[in-house]
Amino acid sequence: MKEENVILVNQSDEQIGTMPKMEAHEKALLHRAFSVFVMNEKGETMLQQRAAHKYHSPLLWTNTCCSHQRVGETNIAAGKRRLQEEMGFSTELTELFSFIYKAPFDNGLTEHEFDHVMIGNYEADPSINPDEVANWKWMKPEDVKDDISKNPDTYTAWFKIIFERFYNHLIQTPQ
Repeated sequence: MKEENVILVNQSDEQIGTMPKMEAHEKALLHRAFSVFVMNEKGETMLQQRAAHKYHSPLLWTNTCCSHQRVGETNIAAGKRRLQEEMGFSTELTELFSFIYKAPFDNGLTEHEFDHVMIGNYEADPSINPDEVANWKWMKPEDVKDDISKNPDTYTAWFKIIFERFYNHLIQTPQ
């Protein structure tokens, strides 16, 4: 299977090129990405545990799904595609905000992303893809915040960064 390219961007999220995903992470180059948070009527957030064979952050808990847009793909279309691929369902998504972050990993790779954060609602259980996801659960945002403070090493680096910025959106979501 051919490695996917990521979209290299400048600080204004303007495309400046493409590069194989692994190379962009090795060189810590800024690229476009997205993070999806799915909520239910109880105000809980669906978290996923990354599959054991992931090249970084295996078996760590994170937001519902995240990945990289493809050339010509809108942020929302990318979020819906990846939600279906990883979690086995689709729902309407709304983009809330975007920001740049940089998170180096112990294995020499670095996430340096212009991240578009989206939210959606869903009430049923997902049908997870075991190639992508080891497990999943619903958690109240307050419980996630508390667990991150007690067990920070069980969450992905980007999730901790995004969750801090996203927390007020999560607790203000209509019940």
